[in-house]
Amino acid sequence: MYKVFVNDIPIILSTEKDIGNNYKSIPLKKAKLKRIIKKIVNGELFYVNLYHENEEKLHKFLKKKLPVIVAGGGLVFNDKKEILFIFRNGKWDLPKGKIEKGEDIQTCAIREVEEETGVQNVEITRFLTKTYHVFSRNGKLLLKETYWYKMHTSYNGPLIPQEKEGIKKVKWKDFQKTQKALEKSYANIKLLFPNEYLTKHPKDRVS
Repeated sequence: MYKVFVNDIPIILSTEKDIGNNYKSIPLKKAKLKRIIKKIVNGELFYVNLYHENEEKLHKFLKKKLPVIVAGGGLVFNDKKEILFIFRNGKWDLPKGKIEKGEDIQTCAIREVEEETGVQNVEITRFLTKTYHVFSRNGKLLLKETYWYKMHTSYNGPLIPQEKEGIKKVKWKDFQKTQKALEKSYANIKLLFPNEYLTKHPKDRVS
């Protein structure tokens, strides 16, 4: 199963025809992806499942229909187990960016983290997952495929937001502050976090 986010609404690509009563299920060969994206953007469609029995064809479908931008990013921890966040476009996000020509994806991910935040000596500890989201540039729809890595650094120096990339703030956040930041983040970013970060203690919930 794949989730491709349009804003914060996921298009599900799965091998199952029925994944829930709310979902409009469309066989992959009949799916008009750009039309589906337009309906989601216009608020006309919220639950859609594109299905095919062959999972490999689901993946190829994405890259056939939209130009792909490959990026790398990091879920970065420090020695205090705090997580590194950036604030851009009114939301808390994780550092990431587009791969450069001749660069491997792990080098890209580390470089983008360091460039966007000012943090140094970042090391990858393991691969996490890939996320997909659709965005528009100059009126053209593009698919961003982001490779995410869990990372660590002992750096405790100044944090420097990369202003030319629209980053307003860079912050280390502990468990509770991370929970709060995720309330003002993106759905695809939340996929990187264990459930305990996404569930607030009852006493902290606003009724």
